[in-house]
Amino acid sequence: MSSGKYSGFSDVAKQAMMQPQESMLEIKNKKNKLYIGIPKEVSFQENRIPLTPLSVALLINNGHEVILESNAGKAAKFLDQDYAEQGAQIVFDTKKVYEANIIIKIAPPTLQEIEMMKPGQILISTLQISTLKAECLQALLKKQVTALSFEHLRDEGNSLSVVRAMSEIVGATSILIAAEYLSNVFEGKGLMLGGVTGVPPTEIVILGAGTVGEYAARTAISLGAEVKVFDPSIYKLRRLQNNIGSRVFTSVVQPIVLEKAITSCDVAIGAMRAEDGRSPCIVTETTVSKMKPNSVIIDVSIDQGGCFETSEITNHTHPIFRKYDVIHYCVPNIASRVARTATYALTNIFTPILLEIGEHGGVKNVIWQKSGVREAVYIYQGHLTNKHLAERFSLPSKDLDLLIVSHH
Repeated sequence: MSSGKYSGFSDVAKQAMMQPQESMLEIKNKKNKLYIGIPKEVSFQENRIPLTPLSVALLINNGHEVILESNAGKAAKFLDQDYAEQGAQIVFDTKKVYEANIIIKIAPPTLQEIEMMKPGQILISTLQISTLKAECLQALLKKQVTALSFEHLRDEGNSLSVVRAMSEIVGATSILIAAEYLSNVFEGKGLMLGGVTGVPPTEIVILGAGTVGEYAARTAISLGAEVKVFDPSIYKLRRLQNNIGSRVFTSVVQPIVLEKAITSCDVAIGAMRAEDGRSPCIVTETTVSKMKPNSVIIDVSIDQGGCFETSEITNHTHPIFRKYDVIHYCVPNIASRVARTATYALTNIFTPILLEIGEHGGVKNVIWQKSGVREAVYIYQGHLTNKHLAERFSLPSKDLDLLIVSHH
């Protein structure tokens, strides 16, 4: 992603930007009342909700309307009454929620949900490219909506805001999960993660030096564990060391060194992300079979296929399985274990965007002014604008800059 593309539009768009200032001023003053709908999540074990009651209060105090499906916040322990007290309208009929102009939810919409959407609606949700089905994409296009995906939202520092927030949570939580499975509670080895004076510390191997790896390392070190981090990129390893501020064992992915570390550790955490497609599978079944009995694998990358050859998807109800007497924890949505914390992190990102859409008189002007929001648009008024999706499903795509100019 070149800085040039990020900072500006194409030349055509620039010329259109040179419109007389008066017309731009008109837009500035045109405050837009938003009608925001929050449906209850239907996808399995999705416990998060995009907005907290206090964020809803802020939106309502700014003159917007919020309609919430009953019990939408229940899994994150936010009650209907909490939302109602802040002025949200609570409804029991899902169809009612879909009458709102803006739908904000966590999981990508199912076909049944798209059915209820109305033309010209704005959808803000995850896209989950790896599991997206062609018929869902076609259905969204047919509804002529404008759709934004969380995963591609960027902040002022050009980092992926939602991905980063969730990765911080998942990194830290993965170590706490490891601590549970090392203890006696779940038939583990009976070790305390970390260690105490006179007892050798627990050894933890972390694969991947991205945000998940960094927060896992940070949490493990603060508990007193001995940490080894592997990543193919020296740049990422260096960044991790600088961010953590203490010397950690780091190594590029060297099969012999890696196998030695994995077979002698107590916990191995897989956090290698792929840019697109499948995460790199870097630990073979043979290596897993040589691990110490009752050691713990937490494969955070399982939603992209996982880093360990022995990994298979599990869920929060049955989170683990044993193979070669190694405990495997392979739950894709770890953030839902701490749904309330995750909701606080999400609401901090979405609320300012929604307020801006209201301030700037509509989503079009926010896309126009904020490159970080523009990055997240994959359908604009029924036109596919994401090149990756277009290639993957062999569909035509349009240039978002040009679409906005022609509709401006």
